[in-house]
Amino acid sequence: MKETVKKVVLAYSGGLDTSVILAWLKNNYHCEVVCFCANLGQDDELEGLEEKALATGASKLYIRDLREEFLTDFVYPTLQAGAIYEREYLLGTSFARPLIAKHLVEIAKAEGADAIAHGATGKGNDQVRFEVTAMALSPQLRIIAPWREWDLKSREDCIAYAEEFNIPVSATLRKIYSRDRNLFHMSHEGGILENPWSEPEEDMYTLTTSPQNAPDEPEYIEIDFERGIPVACNGQRLAPIELFETINLTGAKHGVGRVDLVENRLVGMKNRGVYETPGGTILYRAHQALESICLDKATLQYKDMLALKFAELVYNGLWYSKLRESLTAFVNETQQNVTGTARLKLYKGNIIVAGRKSPYSLYRQDYASFGEEHVYNQADAAGFIRLFGLPLKINALLNQDKSE
Repeated sequence: MKETVKKVVLAYSGGLDTSVILAWLKNNYHCEVVCFCANLGQDDELEGLEEKALATGASKLYIRDLREEFLTDFVYPTLQAGAIYEREYLLGTSFARPLIAKHLVEIAKAEGADAIAHGATGKGNDQVRFEVTAMALSPQLRIIAPWREWDLKSREDCIAYAEEFNIPVSATLRKIYSRDRNLFHMSHEGGILENPWSEPEEDMYTLTTSPQNAPDEPEYIEIDFERGIPVACNGQRLAPIELFETINLTGAKHGVGRVDLVENRLVGMKNRGVYETPGGTILYRAHQALESICLDKATLQYKDMLALKFAELVYNGLWYSKLRESLTAFVNETQQNVTGTARLKLYKGNIIVAGRKSPYSLYRQDYASFGEEHVYNQADAAGFIRLFGLPLKINALLNQDKSE
C-alpha cells in the first residue's frame, strides 16, 4: 500500500515514460497530479500537450519558457568557469536538470503539493540531479521516482501499460536511441552506441551537418564578450536566445561540436554518449582564446584547476551547493577584464582561432618583440635561470657525490 499523497507535481514531457508515469501515479497513489513542462528549446511540439496531459489524468499543466534563464543562469556561468567534464563533455544535460527541478519545486509550493515526481531511471545521473536539487530547495517535499518503484522494466513494458490503460502515446518499439534535446545540445544514448567499438551511424545525428558534407569554404565568426559573457556575433548585439541560436546554426552548418564519449556516471558505471553541441563548442573556444590574453598566468592556471571541480559539481547535480556558489564567486572575479572579441575560422568540423583582441589585453607586442630591450633586458635572464635551476643543480651534485 502506497503512502498517502494528496497532490504530486510531475516533470512531464508528454513522451512515453512520463505519460505512463502520470497514469501510474493516478492508479497507484490515487492522488491529484499536476504536470510541468519546461521549454528549454528542445523543439518538442508543445501544441496539444495540455490536452494530452488532461486526457491522461492530469488536473493541470504548467508550461514555462525557461530558455533565457537556462542560458544566463546556468550555461554562461559554466562557460565562464571553463568547466568540461572528463575532457570533452560540455554538460548540456547536467545543468538543465537543476533548473527544471527548481521550477518543479516552485510549482509544488504554489500548488500546495506534498510530492514531486520525475521520469529518471534508477541507473542514471538525472535521478540524483533532480532529487538533490529538490532536497536543497525544499527538504520537506517528498520525491517519487517510479522507475525505482514499479515493476515495469523496459520500453516494451511501458508500451504495454499504455495500451492496457488507454494512455495516448505515439511511441513504438522502433525507437533506437534515447535522446535529450535543449537549446544547448542534443545527446544520444542506447542502440548501437552501447557497444563502444561501434561507430555512430550518420543518420543518428540530428543537429549537425557531417563534416564531410560541410561547406568546402571556411567561414569566419567573431564573438564579442563582456566580462566573460557572450553579447554579440559578427558585430551584431543580440539578446541571449537569439545570439545562441545564431551561433548554433552557424556551427551546425560546419559540422562543429560532435563528441563521442565514454563517461563515468555518478552512480558508478560507465556510459557512452554522443553529443552535438555546435554553439556551445564555439563559445567555449572563443572564451578560451579571449582569456589567453586577459588573464595572468597564475590566475589562469588556478582557474583551470578549479574548473575540474566545477564540472564535477555540475555533473553530479550539486548546482545549489555552497561550494559551487563559492567557485562561481571566484570565477566572476576572474572575468572582470574578460572583455573583447575572438575571431574563429570554422571548417569541416574544426574550430581554428584566427584572432583575439581586448582593451584589457595583457599581451604587448612591444614587450614581446625580440628587438625591444627597454622593458626586458635579455641579460637578466642569466641570473634568473641560475636561481630557477638551482634545485636541479644541487640534486645533480648530490648524486655525483653519492656515486663517487
